[in-house]
Amino acid sequence: MKLIIQIPCYNEANTLEVALNDLPRRLDGIDEIEYLIINDGSKDATVEVAENWGVHHIVNFNQNKGLARGFMAGLDGCLRNGADIIVNTDADNQYCAEDIQRLIQPILDGDADMVIGARPIDETEHFSFLKKKLQHFGSWAVRQASNTDIPDAPSGFRAMTREAAMHINVINDYTYTLETIVQAGRDKIAVTSVPVHTNPDLRPSRLLEGIWSYVKKSIVIILRAYMMYQPLKCFTYLACIPLLSGLGTGCRFLYLIAKGEGYGHIQSLILGCTLIVVGFLTFMIGLVSDLMAANRRILSDTQYHIRRMEYDSLSEKQSGRDMPETGWEPCVVVENGVPGEEKKRRKVYNMC
Repeated sequence: MKLIIQIPCYNEANTLEVALNDLPRRLDGIDEIEYLIINDGSKDATVEVAENWGVHHIVNFNQNKGLARGFMAGLDGCLRNGADIIVNTDADNQYCAEDIQRLIQPILDGDADMVIGARPIDETEHFSFLKKKLQHFGSWAVRQASNTDIPDAPSGFRAMTREAAMHINVINDYTYTLETIVQAGRDKIAVTSVPVHTNPDLRPSRLLEGIWSYVKKSIVIILRAYMMYQPLKCFTYLACIPLLSGLGTGCRFLYLIAKGEGYGHIQSLILGCTLIVVGFLTFMIGLVSDLMAANRRILSDTQYHIRRMEYDSLSEKQSGRDMPETGWEPCVVVENGVPGEEKKRRKVYNMC
């Protein structure tokens, strides 16, 4: 059983070594542990810190692509290097690395394919009162959209199996945390959570540019994911608003006609008809979107089988000279090992 711990990085030279030093070297139920960082266009010495520490794999972006793109590139790198379990954590050492054993245990026990680390939000001192409430509200909204019971949806501390990782697709460029849970819940991937601890804050969050900016982007992500996976239900609800309003306005006009007072209220008839048409068109958009969602499921299943064939083929290669080709460009192969351990080849890839 091979575990790869991936860490998305953007200008993390000051904190990366602290996070790496805390990572476990051995875990129960795991035969091999490797480490991978995603350098998301860092302008500082992030890569040098990772190389000097002895990270096994480095995925390189020439410019900053965002957390979501980095996360997906990391999953790709982990799968190509034969990971059976993938753990994602942060480079600012926010999450307690000792909890990785707890995080992967439901997977080892066969109880889940994806595990989310639930932080003690209300007890986290560096979270403001407003941020705590927004975290709870966002998690509630994700639970409604995904049909899961995850208490801390924005948590980036998570583990997943090889199979679950091959099903994951992140559409937005902002963050992967919310969308992946909605997708997993709607695709019937077994998702659970475990309580984890957090470390003191080493730096302010770069993802949280501002409270209201975060709220706006999160709402868009949740609504977009919900419309992708439940379009007919979503657009039916939306269609009910103008449709019922139009029917109400039309009934009022008919009532006035029956009383002989409707001739001065022709505007109500026009408004009612317009609202009914808008509601009908909205419902039709839902039907078309539902057909597109069915097509998306077929494409997603096809992509999963292509990924499985490609990654399984790569994992069967035994020669150290075999390197991934599709979507990857070999850049540098550096001989360097973790002090006190047998030297292992580090793979560094440039991404477009």
